[in-house]
Amino acid sequence: MPAPVLAAELPTDTERLVIETSGGPVAFTVELALRPADRASGLMNRTSMAADHGMLFKFEQSRQVLMWMKNTPLPLDMLFIDEAGTVTRIAKETTPFSETIVPSGGPVRYVLELNAGTADRRGISAGDMAHHRVIGK
Repeated sequence: MPAPVLAAELPTDTERLVIETSGGPVAFTVELALRPADRASGLMNRTSMAADHGMLFKFEQSRQVLMWMKNTPLPLDMLFIDEAGTVTRIAKETTPFSETIVPSGGPVRYVLELNAGTADRRGISAGDMAHHRVIGK
């Protein structure tokens, strides 16, 4: 029987990601998935994530992005963010282990994955602005 695959944790960035919402700024500590290998594994095999944490994916260029939940036991909110940092779409409460494609719905440069329900609890909506040292760079 094969050994269980352990979830790889990426280094936590020292700069917080802040989203400007209508109710004020909300901040998260993020891991950065900047390389193709990091983006491919993402939060797969993770069984928990702190409430104020997330993973920020950065793609080489703005494009339609297709995500999925294969091997991901955590339900997630996926925030699709354009080149300028605008949240363009939120896929809420994605289904663990699903191979159903979760599309960005248009060209984006970033995806922020948060624990499911975070977008609603923190008042995050499409049109809000995300700020982080890698966004817009």
